This record gives sequence, C-alpha cells and structure tokens, in this order.
Amino acid sequence: MLLNMEWYRIFLHTAKLGNLTKAAQELHITQPSVSYAIKQLEAQLEVKLFDRLSKGVKLTPEGAAVLEYVEKSFAILQLGETKLQALKNLTAGELRIGASGPVIKHLLLPLLDTFHAEYPAIRIRLLQGKTADIRAKLKAGQIEIGLIHLPFSDQELVVQHLTDIQDCFIVGPAYRHLSETAMTANELTQIPLLLLSEGSSTRMFVDQWFTSQGITADADMELSSMDMLVELAMRGYGAAFVTQTFIRQELDEQKLYQLMLSERIPPRSVGYAIRRDSTPSIIAKRFIELLQT
Repeated sequence: MLLNMEWYRIFLHTAKLGNLTKAAQELHITQPSVSYAIKQLEAQLEVKLFDRLSKGVKLTPEGAAVLEYVEKSFAILQLGETKLQALKNLTAGELRIGASGPVIKHLLLPLLDTFHAEYPAIRIRLLQGKTADIRAKLKAGQIEIGLIHLPFSDQELVVQHLTDIQDCFIVGPAYRHLSETAMTANELTQIPLLLLSEGSSTRMFVDQWFTSQGITADADMELSSMDMLVELAMRGYGAAFVTQTFIRQELDEQKLYQLMLSERIPPRSVGYAIRRDSTPSIIAKRFIELLQT
C-alpha cells in the first residue's frame, strides 16, 4: 500500500509533539491540515492512530507500532540525503577507472595525484588491463571511465581524444652503434625484438606497422609490462617497442638510445571512454574535467 509521504511526516511530528497545533506550527501549515492528514492516514490504514485528549493527543498501541517504522523510514531518508550531499560535495563515494599499465604510470597517475590531493575522501578503484579488458569492464558497469588507445570504436561507448603519443624502438648501450644510422624494418628484425604480449593494442599496432612494410616480425621476448621491456633493453637483450615520452628521462641520460628508422612510425592517440547510456557520477564528471584540462 503506497500512501502519501506527507501524511506520514505530519503523523511523525504530531506523535513527537503530542499536539496538533504544535505540529502545525512546526510544519508551517494550518491545524485543520494536520487533522485532515491524520484522518486520511487512519482511514487508509483502517486503524485509530491517536486518542484525542483535552490538551493534545496520545498514540494508540497501533499508532505506537506504526511510529517505530515511520521513524526508521525517515531516518533512512535523512541518511540518504546526507549521503547524496556528501557525493555532491565530493566528500564520499568512489572513482572507478581503468587503463593499461603504461598509461596508468605516465598519464593517469599525475592526474590521480591531483584528484586525490583535492578530494582525499574519495575512494579510488583502479583497474589495469588491455584495451579489450577496459572495454568489457566499461560495458559491464564495473568502471565508469576507461583510458584507451585510439582508434577505438564501440556503439555503446562515447570516446574522446586526450593526447597524441609517439612510439619508437629503443636499445641499450650494447646496441648503441645501431642508433647512429637509419634502419629499415627488415634490418630491425635482425635484432632480437622485445614486444608487448599479443592482444594488447600496442602489439597490434607494431605488428600492423611491420605488415605495412611487407614483413612479419617475430618477438624474441613477449612481456605484459612496458617497464620490463625497458629494463631488458637497457640490459642489452634487444630492441624494445615503447612509447617515446615514457622513456624520455632514460634517453636524456643516455641509458637508452632511440633507433632511427627509414620508414616513420605514425603517431597514435590516447583517449577516454564512458558508457553512452549512463550519466556519469558527479565524481566521474569531476575527473573527466581534470582529464580535459
């Protein structure tokens, strides 16, 4: 049975004050309005809620039983309003976001640091995965924002461009001499290749680049971490395919050397995706604003 919530609110104030006139004053309505609401509620529930006294009203046993649940219900509503206000003020709630490892380390973490410093009460739930994993988690509603490599298309998702990135092949001191002259893609395959594991968008991109040169390249080492590719390259295990901006410091310190290629590797882009059929939470909207600055 769904009854007028206002009737219950008037009932609650009347029960607490024990007086129709005082309840009317507290609610800023007329005393007849209070009487009418109580009568309507009694009629709908088919029980008498108050005994009328000379100087007020007193709950009947049935009225007292109803009051217990009305108090709990309004307390829960108040908690809901308080929680909503906290969410609006960004003093509660959680940010659910996903990205690949390199994007997390070099693009996402600085923004998360800023967000966490400004809103320390927000719980951050971060998922690391390949672009395909991020797509699945977004569509399942397990994350609200996914950072992905472009191009990327899905009718269920809205995708926005964030920044462009440039990939390159790098080697350590053991292969430094190879960085002094331009190499063809075929010459590159004569060096042990260190690539991300199959299925990642980065691996698919470099495979497509080799294919455009009429070459099928085999990886000597396949890893799921770009950091490990960088480490192995520095140790002299071969040429690693990585994002240039992610190893800028190592290049400047000459711990790594970028190979010059006769056929340019085209730039790629990174973007973010959200679900098309869902309104982002206030928390997600605030983080998207940071992404776009």
